[in-house]
Amino acid sequence: MQNLSPLVQNFVLHFGEMGSRWGINRTVGQIYALLYVSDRPLNADEIAEALEFSRSNVSMGLKELESWRLTRLQHLPGDRREYFSAPEDVWAIFKTLAEERKKREVDPTLTMLRGAVIENTSTASDRYAQERMKAMHDLIELVSGWFTDVHKLDQETLVQLMKMGSKVQKLLELKGKLKVVTGGKRT
Repeated sequence: MQNLSPLVQNFVLHFGEMGSRWGINRTVGQIYALLYVSDRPLNADEIAEALEFSRSNVSMGLKELESWRLTRLQHLPGDRREYFSAPEDVWAIFKTLAEERKKREVDPTLTMLRGAVIENTSTASDRYAQERMKAMHDLIELVSGWFTDVHKLDQETLVQLMKMGSKVQKLLELKGKLKVVTGGKRT
């Protein structure tokens, strides 16, 4: 990584370490970080050279990133090689990551839980376990519905919602205090 500036090198190394905590390998995290901060699309040989990885590791990493829909493939005029870049819009990246994680992790869990809560149980222990699974199902289903609603929001609205933070709770508390009764009178 001697060709990279200290700024870029630190970012790439950090993303590699964080990637392993997020469920992707270090190599994939570093490739993505390099693509994200690159001011131009890079081909696999350039990535391998910059990160000092083997060409085969870069190819496998790029395939992983493609499966997550986190890279764009393009061809440059007069060049047979494939070039890769990361989407420019950080919000689009965030949404893509959230969609992919939901599809890969949440949806299969919901499917399993749906099956578990409709099974016939014959023992008190199984009924207890099934009640616990139903509670988990209901929570994940609620969060999944919320995710779907939030995902439909435009970026500006989403930013406003996120900036509101705990103010949303205060609005809900105020709503509870302002009950509308018959005739439109408030108490």
